[in-house]
Amino acid sequence: MNNDNHTIKQRIQVNSNAKGSRIDQYLSKLFPEHSRATIQQWIKQGDVKINGHDTKSKTLLKGFEVIDLDILLEQLVEDQPEQMQLDIKFEDEHLLILNKPAGLVVHPGSGNPDGTLLNGLLALSDNQAMLNRAGIVHRLDKDTSGLMVVAKTSECQLRLIDLLKTHDIQRQYFCVVKGQLKYPGTIHNQMGRHKTQRVKMSVVMNGKEAITHFEPVEHFDHYTSVKVNLETGRTHQIRVHMHHLGFPLVGDPLYGNPKRVDADVDAELKEIIRNFPRQALHAEALNFVHPITKKHISVNSKIPDDLCQLLEDLSYLDVKTADFDDFEVEYVE
Repeated sequence: MNNDNHTIKQRIQVNSNAKGSRIDQYLSKLFPEHSRATIQQWIKQGDVKINGHDTKSKTLLKGFEVIDLDILLEQLVEDQPEQMQLDIKFEDEHLLILNKPAGLVVHPGSGNPDGTLLNGLLALSDNQAMLNRAGIVHRLDKDTSGLMVVAKTSECQLRLIDLLKTHDIQRQYFCVVKGQLKYPGTIHNQMGRHKTQRVKMSVVMNGKEAITHFEPVEHFDHYTSVKVNLETGRTHQIRVHMHHLGFPLVGDPLYGNPKRVDADVDAELKEIIRNFPRQALHAEALNFVHPITKKHISVNSKIPDDLCQLLEDLSYLDVKTADFDDFEVEYVE
């Protein structure tokens, strides 16, 4: 057997328990890190042989055959690697967790052909280019800071995606919103693309389920700092949900009007709020069971300097209100 991240050269002796199984199904169980479609492509290209002969995906095994694999894995990412200083908080042979700064785009796209996190990941190792999206399994908006988990192997990537689908990766965020958010609660509805403004998402009748749990942390006269936990991971979910509740994020240019500040806010604080350069949102914690080692992983990221400064300004220039009594409310639509 000679397997690395670029080739698979292996001889497999089929046992009697596999009798009646399709060859593509059998190989899918042996190589869960590769999709069924990819394995079928290997077979079609002649990279999989049974007893020295080419075969088809629908071929049924009889038991005791010899399967030979001689596969050159294709590079899945064609973007160029770029050396980048990445703030890696945890890493092993299977995955890494990094702290993304605000302003860094995750994927190349229109207007951002390079200089993205994906380009930086490609510079870490040639192996990242062999993974779909260089191992990225979830994303943060350009101007959202904080923690992201990235796979280093195909198997780990598929298992991380499954953990996200089953809501088994706990993702905690910290944000600052406009207004007095008095009580903790949950918003549970459906989200989809905005009907007229296609760059935006919105709460819709026939979209994808979106669940956000929120809890106020500190109250100011006109603003509230909030802890948020995502149960689902829709595009712009926190930004859309907080706006929908009537508490848009400070600095959010898409779902809130950063220039619109209450008339009775201190003049100096008005300028600070209006000039805050991004949505005040930070992914501060990730907790999950490692999909390969089964060890519990818990990583935290401190609040970045710009948000700390915003909190200091709010504390100094805005008068705190009295604490509210604990009371839970659930928003279901």
